[in-house]
Amino acid sequence: MPERPTVRPVRVLFSLSRIRPTTNPYLVQLVGAIPDDVEVLFFSWRRALLGRYDVFHVHWPEVLLRRSTRARTVAARTLYTLLLWRLTLTRTPVVRTIHNLEPYEQASWYEQVLANGTDRRTRFWIRLNDRTPVPPGAAARTIPIGEPPAVFTQHVGPGVVPGRLLHFGLVRPYKGIEELVTAFTGLDDPRLRLVIAGRCDDPEYRHVISAAASRDERIELDLRHLGDEELADEVARAELVVLPYRTMHNSSAALLALAMGRPVLVPDLEVTEDLAVEVGEAWVRRYTGMLRAEHLRDALDDVARIEPGCRPRTAGRGWVHIGNAHAEVYQAMAVRGVRRVAAPAEAMPTAAAAEAREVDR
Repeated sequence: MPERPTVRPVRVLFSLSRIRPTTNPYLVQLVGAIPDDVEVLFFSWRRALLGRYDVFHVHWPEVLLRRSTRARTVAARTLYTLLLWRLTLTRTPVVRTIHNLEPYEQASWYEQVLANGTDRRTRFWIRLNDRTPVPPGAAARTIPIGEPPAVFTQHVGPGVVPGRLLHFGLVRPYKGIEELVTAFTGLDDPRLRLVIAGRCDDPEYRHVISAAASRDERIELDLRHLGDEELADEVARAELVVLPYRTMHNSSAALLALAMGRPVLVPDLEVTEDLAVEVGEAWVRRYTGMLRAEHLRDALDDVARIEPGCRPRTAGRGWVHIGNAHAEVYQAMAVRGVRRVAAPAEAMPTAAAAEAREVDR
């Protein structure tokens, strides 16, 4: 009796090239949560253009298009144009996760053309919250951001330092850090401290933030990438985490702080109102307009009244469910009626080979 062919897993090419220490924790956890019936392939231009995969899953298209030099940027955009042609000719379905409503940095006209081309080829949209718009009639599903890693949720370390405010994450202009510094300097309590912790890749913006913070000795800057343990310690010490983003649609930083039992101060938006309903109003303090000193003062007064031992409601964001939900999307998008027979796995490139082959390195 002939042997039945073995059905291989659905192959999904992520727009992520590899896992680094600085990789967005959401992506690290998502890759780890994908079940065994899906094979995750990491991105390289060689694999994207010549490799075999069933689905292309893209997160931030602009990340593939922006490089450190003009020549590399032109090369990356040329290769991405070829990738869009390959996806069209092979009818490879594209799955897109919408993290933000628009890129944080303004796109060039050609980058916008490529982004629009990606959208036209997208067969399925994954939203991180129900407020995210998708094209009319598009197939979509809400799969929320999952809970932070155990290093945060099970952290045992320093306790809260009264009067210590924290802003953490990548230091970027859209996050309203200048307004936070200005608001904080309007508080005259010498016992207060403001810590701004996170990597700043823009030398010009680093200078702006450093100059603003230098005017108040109560402000501490740590403009580098913090390891998980270091970040967990910083969040654990904070009485209040302040995230005055000028644009906010999804925030892993807010969820991380809440998972560690730390209240947050955020702009008053539909998405932050939803978050307050989910975890409890006391934990998500909101303000309207530009952040001012009185917003910080009122928030500190409010969080001081939270009863000891109380915790926000952060259940329902387990990664097993999230991984399975993604697998269901990939399997639905894979070509119907074609038996996927086991084949020799495409060799993962060594680090040296990948460095030599990818134009973006």
